[in-house]
Amino acid sequence: MIEGVLRHDTEMEVDRSYVDSHGQSEVAFAFCRQLGFTLLPRLKAIAAQRLYLPASGTGADYPNLAIVLTRSIDWEQVEQQYDEMVRYTTALAERTADPEAILRRFTRGNLQHPTYRALAELGKAVKTIFLCRYLDSEALRREIHEGLNVIENWNSANGFIFFGKGGEVASNRLEDQEASVLALHLLQSCLVYINTLMLQRVLAEPGWWQRMAAADKRGLSPLVWGHVSPYGVFELDMDSRLDLELKAAA
Repeated sequence: MIEGVLRHDTEMEVDRSYVDSHGQSEVAFAFCRQLGFTLLPRLKAIAAQRLYLPASGTGADYPNLAIVLTRSIDWEQVEQQYDEMVRYTTALAERTADPEAILRRFTRGNLQHPTYRALAELGKAVKTIFLCRYLDSEALRREIHEGLNVIENWNSANGFIFFGKGGEVASNRLEDQEASVLALHLLQSCLVYINTLMLQRVLAEPGWWQRMAAADKRGLSPLVWGHVSPYGVFELDMDSRLDLELKAAA
């Protein structure tokens, strides 16, 4: 997720990232906060989430939340490792180190790493703030669902186009993988371009445009493929019969 936000190679300025439950973690929340964008996950197990207290002994201030409250944030740990956290974040942003190698250090298999523990504490604080916003704001929940629907539609289109070999990149060579992904993006861009031209031609007719309600206009998308056959077209002449016996004898 972080790699995609930092390396999207477009002119777009990303200030938020929509992910599902697998695209978020406490460390991810911490890195996103330091990198300057907001992580907005759709949490599947929302009922199992817990809210961390800002300071010890403040649980009595939130009697209505007692059932979902847990311990307080260890701010001292964050303060001690702050410089290291900034150093790793800068390495991610400036590409002075391989992001995969950096992020591999901060997984659940390395719980004793002091910087990991500090990132986890900061992530718990950021995630708690997000959970409060998520539960309080219906508009935020709708925004996250709408954003993920766009992503899932994009992935579905990729799966439709990239049907060969079960949609898997079979090669271990980086060059072959890059060629496959670039070809996939090219085909998807062609599909979107052709669909855009078709939609423009149809909606240029006053009769069709006047039938469009506000909800219909919001639902317009060039990323559709129901009219496309990925396997080609086989034309059969039902008025003639193949002479299979003669061909078999030959």
